[in-house]
Amino acid sequence: MSRIHGPDLRTGPTKNQNTEQFQFTMKATLGTKHSLNRCALAGAVALALSAPAMAQTSVTLYGVVDVPVEYVSKMASSPPTLTNGQVTYQPGGSRFAMGSIGGLAGPRWGLRGAEDLGGGKQAIFVLESGFGVDNGVSANGGRLFGRQAFVGLQADAGKFMLGRQYTPLFETLANFAPLRYASLYEPVGALTGLNNRSDNTVKYSGTFGAVTAMAHYSFGTGVGLTGMTPLAGAGAGEVPGHSRDDSGFGAGVSYLSNGFGAALAYDEWHPAIVAGQSGVQRKAAVALRYNRGPASVMGGYRWGSTEFASGATLSRDDFWWVGGSYQATAALNFQLGYYYWNIKSLRLAPASAEGNPANPWEVALVADYAFSKRTDVYLTTAYARNAGVNFDSANTGFATGYFPTPGQRGMTAVAVGVRHIF
Repeated sequence: MSRIHGPDLRTGPTKNQNTEQFQFTMKATLGTKHSLNRCALAGAVALALSAPAMAQTSVTLYGVVDVPVEYVSKMASSPPTLTNGQVTYQPGGSRFAMGSIGGLAGPRWGLRGAEDLGGGKQAIFVLESGFGVDNGVSANGGRLFGRQAFVGLQADAGKFMLGRQYTPLFETLANFAPLRYASLYEPVGALTGLNNRSDNTVKYSGTFGAVTAMAHYSFGTGVGLTGMTPLAGAGAGEVPGHSRDDSGFGAGVSYLSNGFGAALAYDEWHPAIVAGQSGVQRKAAVALRYNRGPASVMGGYRWGSTEFASGATLSRDDFWWVGGSYQATAALNFQLGYYYWNIKSLRLAPASAEGNPANPWEVALVADYAFSKRTDVYLTTAYARNAGVNFDSANTGFATGYFPTPGQRGMTAVAVGVRHIF
């Protein structure tokens, strides 16, 4: 016999995580045949009550709907182009529009499931889809489950997962990001790399008291470009005879206890412009945080290097950040972040000359007011120098869509929005 349990409205999600609001629980037990013989019926019932229960399965529907209205100064009407190693910026002006990528969190819906296998073991899966609230179009290149799609096994020793997932560098630094990886305006792509979600990934994650450790290997990340340089086969990898192409691996470890946190992470990716000729991108990061009462402070450093297959340098950079948050009241929270990107060298394409561009920096602020555990409103603003906001630049392939105009040195953005978590 199956039972379906509806949503428990007594509890709601926290503001900063997807929650398990709708849970469908199916329980199967040994049935009995109807009989006119009461003794036989009683015996069958007794047998059913004494038999071990079968595995319990749960599937959770969750999501975030987050939409801002945004003003951006000095923004080009189309992406810059790259010709013979030279970037050509397009004209534009101020933009006043409704955003697609969310403000504090990327809009998404997903399914999360688990089956109890007994002995403390579970089978697990996650399917997570991004979308634009302004137009309803699928995000992440139109993929149905472009944010996450994986299946795995979980036990006391940790989780073992296969599919499209976040890299350990991305996950390890999440608790050390001043704006909690806000879509607007934390430069997450510049910090963690364009491969922070990777296809074809095998990953382990385990938590042991205050310590969380994880590691991954990707057979082909599925990232289509590095900087402004397109990759062979759209970065899908898994090419016969060229197993290194577009593969990646990494690891991370973090400690969080008694108001103190520390993290260390490494990521390596092998982008291939030509099949069989893979380069290498390496990132290593260290971060700290400290909480005291309603206030938190945090900061970190990320070292980065990218080389072509020839060994020539595509980019060499250092990324620094510092910031914090303050819970002014039970409902009102402030977050502040400062980011500095020291781009020591940059080559836009194999045939272009190596240069040393002006170093981008950005300051961003969030004021967030919660009406409930599920619904909040926010004001967020940022000013970026020597790049678009979110550090949109040639070094990130202008991946977040804040295209500077010709000769521009600074960009300002302001947004107000509403977020609902279910």
